[in-house]
Amino acid sequence: AFYQTGMPLPHPLLTQARDRLSTHYRDELGEPFTSAGCCLYRDGRDSVAMHGDKLHTVAAGHPITLVSLGAPRRMLIRAREGRRETLAVDLAPGSVLSMSHASQSTHEHGIPKTRRAQGPRISVVFRVRPA
Repeated sequence: AFYQTGMPLPHPLLTQARDRLSTHYRDELGEPFTSAGCCLYRDGRDSVAMHGDKLHTVAAGHPITLVSLGAPRRMLIRAREGRRETLAVDLAPGSVLSMSHASQSTHEHGIPKTRRAQGPRISVVFRVRPA
């Protein structure tokens, strides 16, 4: 689900998380996060391919900040060019991962499928949308 600027988030705790992250990044952002995208991963069969977020969906210079809720899940991050080593980041419940605007051009990220038993997880991604 996508919640654009001005739309209420589906739970008060998500609003609180967005507001706290906006306060934390206030000096860097100069404005609050304005949108949220929520993705449900029901189990290890749900995944998202390696990608970089489309830069026209994020205000220039602003980070993309992800909050992971529910079961732990592994995210892979790798450079688009050069040594293309893959970094595996285990996203524990409640973890926050912030990726710079520039990193969307130089790196890609994704959540691979896994055969291991996985509980459900929701990824909430906060962005500052361009005006």
